[in-house]
Amino acid sequence: MPITFNSILRGVGLDPADVRLLRHQDHRADRGRTPYELWRDNRPQFESYQSTQRIESRSKFKASYWASFVGTRDGDTLFVGLYGVKYLDLLKEDRPMPHTDDIAEAGSCDEYSLTLEPRLNDLEGRLFVEWGEGTRAWVQYADRQDKAVTEIRRTFTEPEFPGFLEFREPLSKIEGLPKGWKDVLRSCRGIYLLSCPKTKEQYVGSATGEDCFWQRWRNYAETGHGGNLGLKSRDPSDYQVSILEVAGSAATTEEIQKMEGRWQRKLQSREMGLNRNLAGA
Repeated sequence: MPITFNSILRGVGLDPADVRLLRHQDHRADRGRTPYELWRDNRPQFESYQSTQRIESRSKFKASYWASFVGTRDGDTLFVGLYGVKYLDLLKEDRPMPHTDDIAEAGSCDEYSLTLEPRLNDLEGRLFVEWGEGTRAWVQYADRQDKAVTEIRRTFTEPEFPGFLEFREPLSKIEGLPKGWKDVLRSCRGIYLLSCPKTKEQYVGSATGEDCFWQRWRNYAETGHGGNLGLKSRDPSDYQVSILEVAGSAATTEEIQKMEGRWQRKLQSREMGLNRNLAGA
């Protein structure tokens, strides 16, 4: 028989009727960090995020324990902690939301006190379940939804870097990339492509400075244009970034700029795209 999450709860002396299952995957985090990234990088902020919940859902949250899950980059459902729960009251004062620039206003949501339970801490970041089709029903009663365990890994691991040719991400997600991916991007220089999802225009650029691709893209994410004339001429957009060519470790800045000009000619990004500066700018 397959292992189920309820069998694990019973194995540590918990009645599934006392547990709510929460699957966090906040689509508002398209403008910030996802719940998965919060948990991975800053657990106190993740716990602050889940400690405030909608007033109209209060009856669903009423339980002794919350089993918290997050949707991963690949869409899987990962167990990240079992919490003892105590309802406090309506939020008493405005609170910045840890995953976006939004503010939770006083009185707009319920606040809960959460205490991390040690009984399942050995499975945090390792256990995956099949949540089912009802991802919109992100709060569920454990005793009514016995989730099948799909995998238990030896340790928590991030997905591997997909390779330069397969890499493609929106600029808004650059800050939240796995550490191993950032390390790769910090170590390589070369030619990249920005694609505008609104206008379908393209910009070809080069990364030659310190921290290479990573630092150049962070500059775009922070400023919206990175100093480029063509990007400045358009409304802000969440450009998708990909890598066209990686330069050899011995390549000079001049050689990389020649590579950049070659790609601009191939893709005609001056005639039909967003390149306005001289190559290498």
